[in-house]
Amino acid sequence: MTAKKPASRRSLKSDLARVDAHRVRANEYEELPELTEAALKRAVIKKAGRPRAANPRQAISLRLPVEVIERWKATGPGWQTRMVEKLSRARV
Repeated sequence: MTAKKPASRRSLKSDLARVDAHRVRANEYEELPELTEAALKRAVIKKAGRPRAANPRQAISLRLPVEVIERWKATGPGWQTRMVEKLSRARV
């Protein structure tokens, strides 16, 4: 599994140096709402990530001729899905 890449400066659209240099002052704490037991009880913890598929796919390794892959790629985005659909309709 690969680690997540850090976001690039271009995608953040934020001045990170300025954010890092900022020091929170006492009067800024007054803007924060009080964290109460009632607020904690209302909190909802959401699990991140994709929902589990009812019919998950299985990864395999398959060696195909370069020409075959190039022909499928030439059909445009979604070529892998179209290939799977074609293979699932094939009679064995």
